[in-house]
Amino acid sequence: MSRLDVTEKIISTKVSKGLSWADVAKKVGQSKEWTTALCLGQMTATPAQAKVLGKIFGLSADEQKWLMVVPYKGSLPTSVPTDPLIYRFYELVSVYGTTFKELIHEEFGDGIMSAIDFKMDMQRQADPNGDRVNIVMSGKFLPYKQY
Repeated sequence: MSRLDVTEKIISTKVSKGLSWADVAKKVGQSKEWTTALCLGQMTATPAQAKVLGKIFGLSADEQKWLMVVPYKGSLPTSVPTDPLIYRFYELVSVYGTTFKELIHEEFGDGIMSAIDFKMDMQRQADPNGDRVNIVMSGKFLPYKQY
């Protein structure tokens, strides 16, 4: 058994039970964005969170333990994503990455936006020309230190 096996079981059970990530997140007590990342193998559960997920997805005690193992981050099977939706994020970084970098450095100085001290919110935004995907990402600024 591996973390990938547990992830596949979670996804399969989610589909068969008709669950939403938002409903799962409410039971876990975290945001739908973080909980989804956890269930897809990108975050580490506490014992209490693993137990809740075990009940929701019918996970054994051994499968629940995999949820508490620090995962290997980065779940894409190729360096350039082939899934059209994920590719658009790759495209955003390819096109706007230097703009993000320039504007963050101008506003904050030399450093990075944390992906560890990080929050994300995704909402549907009604628009008469077609609904929009509204994603807000908030990461702590970490300045480079001089030594």
